[in-house]
Amino acid sequence: MSILEWLLPQRCLLCHDPTPGHEPLCLACGSDLPRLTCACDRCALPLPEPGLCGRCQHQPPAFERCFCPLLYREPVVSLITALKFRRRLETAGLLARLIGDSVLAASAIPLPELLIPVPLHPQRLRSRGYNQALLLAHPLARRLSLPLETSLCHRIRHHPAQLGLSRLQRSKNLRGSFEIAGNPGVNHVAIIDDVLTTGSTVDAIAHSLHNAGVTRVDVWVAARVERIGSRLNP
Repeated sequence: MSILEWLLPQRCLLCHDPTPGHEPLCLACGSDLPRLTCACDRCALPLPEPGLCGRCQHQPPAFERCFCPLLYREPVVSLITALKFRRRLETAGLLARLIGDSVLAASAIPLPELLIPVPLHPQRLRSRGYNQALLLAHPLARRLSLPLETSLCHRIRHHPAQLGLSRLQRSKNLRGSFEIAGNPGVNHVAIIDDVLTTGSTVDAIAHSLHNAGVTRVDVWVAARVERIGSRLNP
């Protein structure tokens, strides 16, 4: 341990105890993260056994596959909330590392040619001050040596927060919300976001990318919301 580490030790993002080296979480908090271990092969919905969920069998999304390391439960909810609403920007590095680990674990799946963070509408960006999806995308692009494009996909319609809305309601709200500026010039793109709830946002972007000539779209997110029947949790 260096003198600087002894004087100013790294603190766990969750319990605030000192952590070894420069790790963002202590061993206890890291081991307590709810991992997504068995899920739908396409949308990453938690399942009791591998395969496709009923929705993806009958109404497959426009994206090919979702890579996701975590369930949207505590303490993951606290980490993402701190990133989105409390300016705890250091949380992005931890979540991006976990996303990257899940992508690299699927070694048989080719890496995309381009990363695109889910864009915020300019009004939302002004009020928040930053785009949390872009904060996740930057370290992923560096780690995997992939180009990152921030000017290709634009959110052209502003909506209020969609918390609590059904998948159908979200899909209706999002029609015509995204615009692809020009020709992407690639065949395989990954969309980056923090949480996948119903998948309506990334599905709308994936449709727009396909219309612009992209042949495969994957989704990379930090956490997946669990659903019980038609209820969203949370």
